[in-house]
Amino acid sequence: MTKKDIETHEDVHLLVSSFYAKIRKDTFLGPFFNRVITDWEAHIDTLTTFWETSLFTTRKLERKYYGNPLAIHVKVDQENNQGITQEHFGNWLNLWFETIDEHFEGEYALKAKQKARKMSTFLYLNIFQSRQ
Repeated sequence: MTKKDIETHEDVHLLVSSFYAKIRKDTFLGPFFNRVITDWEAHIDTLTTFWETSLFTTRKLERKYYGNPLAIHVKVDQENNQGITQEHFGNWLNLWFETIDEHFEGEYALKAKQKARKMSTFLYLNIFQSRQ
């Protein structure tokens, strides 16, 4: 069976909601997310907008993301006694890639993986630096 590429808002929503369903159940990552996120529907909506903005940079979108993910992640790290590790980001990436591969293939699927890899490195390095 050939999979389609990530092409629409609905595709991004499917990816994000499927991914966070896994995160919530994950014994290693779930505790961080489940402790911090109280409104999952709003979180999935925000992250759908984030990923749609990140992936479809040349499109005119109905909504765009303008938040500060670094500040949010630094705060979560501080609230968890600076307990976020490289392993958390590695597991996050593995689940992200797995979820993409289950549903999609193509240019935007690859772009979603590349952006996640860059973002996780950026976030981890800056979280670590903020601890100094």
